[in-house]
Amino acid sequence: MSELVQPLSQPAAPTAQELTARELDAALRAASPAEVIAAALRHLGRDRLALVSSFGTESAALLKVMADVDPSIPVIFLDTGWLFEETLAYRDTLIATLGLTDVRSIKPLEENLNRDDPERELWFSDPDKCCAIRKVEPLSRALAPFSGWINGRKRFQGGLRADIPVVEADGARLKFNPFANVSREEIAAIYTLAKLPPHPLAASGFLSVGCMPCTSRAESNEDARAGRWRGKAKTECGIHTMKIS
Repeated sequence: MSELVQPLSQPAAPTAQELTARELDAALRAASPAEVIAAALRHLGRDRLALVSSFGTESAALLKVMADVDPSIPVIFLDTGWLFEETLAYRDTLIATLGLTDVRSIKPLEENLNRDDPERELWFSDPDKCCAIRKVEPLSRALAPFSGWINGRKRFQGGLRADIPVVEADGARLKFNPFANVSREEIAAIYTLAKLPPHPLAASGFLSVGCMPCTSRAESNEDARAGRWRGKAKTECGIHTMKIS
């Protein structure tokens, strides 16, 4: 008796957005961060493009490059309710220093917090769900008017970031990674040349700063994000691993 042979499933055809992302990535693969941001602005227009920033230890470099291109590009800042006071103060300092004109601080929905995290201890029992409530859902709301977004991930940060392209498709949006191929030294040079203020916690051994309960100091020889969710398999909050609707 002959066996039934199941036909091999064909890979899904790339979407129009994926094709556009591939074309832009090929064109911008060797471009400078400023050139990537300028290209994103030309392609989408200011009203359809946003930059998402944590105002963390390396954020000032990307914000400076963006401000030199156009300081009125909307900047989305996710105020999770668990941030260090130093981060909130740093946000205000950089807004004034760089002349940013449209920074939008987005908070989680109170109804979601009261329903899923009434004791405010979800960060300990289910950090993925905590991030979903405090970061992923708020970012989804904030990006609703936009067709593309800029972020500050770098390949040297390792992990899931080691092979990121300069431009990628993120669901219905384009996602621009203008610092994908920069080095730590190049970022340091931007800080030095522009005389940018460091994050207040950088001098205390925080190489990467997120929410207070899930951020710890790291040794200088450790990975830049070693102090995030230390002791857990988790390395990302979800905004870069889930498609933002």
